[in-house]
Amino acid sequence: MDGMLPLHTSVEERDVPVAVLPVGSHEQHGPFLPLATDTLIACAVAREIAAAHPVRLLPPVTISCSHEHAAWPGTVSVSAATLSAVVRDVAGSLRRSGVPKLVVVNGHGGNYVLGNVVQESGGDMALFPSAEEWDEARDAAGVETAAGDDMHAGELETSILLHAHPEAVRDGYAGADHRAGDRRRLLTVGLAPYTGSGVVGRPSLASAGKGRDVLASLARSFGGCLAAVQQGEGAGQGRDEGQDPVDDGDGQALR
Repeated sequence: MDGMLPLHTSVEERDVPVAVLPVGSHEQHGPFLPLATDTLIACAVAREIAAAHPVRLLPPVTISCSHEHAAWPGTVSVSAATLSAVVRDVAGSLRRSGVPKLVVVNGHGGNYVLGNVVQESGGDMALFPSAEEWDEARDAAGVETAAGDDMHAGELETSILLHAHPEAVRDGYAGADHRAGDRRRLLTVGLAPYTGSGVVGRPSLASAGKGRDVLASLARSFGGCLAAVQQGEGAGQGRDEGQDPVDDGDGQALR
């Protein structure tokens, strides 16, 4: 899994005021994508960002808030309080070493708490990509499935992995489409009542070219996020830069 971990030495590390922290998850993604899908995607986005912008790339957080996927073997979660504490501790450590700003690249839509962490940071943190930036990337890549219908292991996620980590994609995604548009009780009952396979979306439409173009669009969009966090915009940033913490996940690009 080339690119999962930055391999700089201490003397090679960039002397820049902004660090990028990928946050993934360890949860089921149907029978054809790995448990580490969200982590692989967050790292792929972060790697594109670091190639195009002056930031310090950090290793990923690989387990987060995946409680809605607990019905499937392999899923592991930590509490929202634990994830919040880890991200705050990373930000504090960076500040003490002279890096005052942190951008969290979130690969899992269930990590609602990250929006609150950013919201409370006083402008020193940002959450990327926003829902709008995901929508722009979908449009730029020609992703056909609407965001609300492409919740999990669908066209978007499969496309990104077909481009960034094709070795991780198993056979079977072309016949795994499943629709479950109304998921209003998701946070109460979990995902299992809505899908037997764990898939919600149309992975049959995925392609490596779409994944490439999604990542390229996000790398371009990151410029606005970087400018905002460098300016230290505070009020309301948690909502502008990330997910609404009371949303049930239907509007999120990734879960």
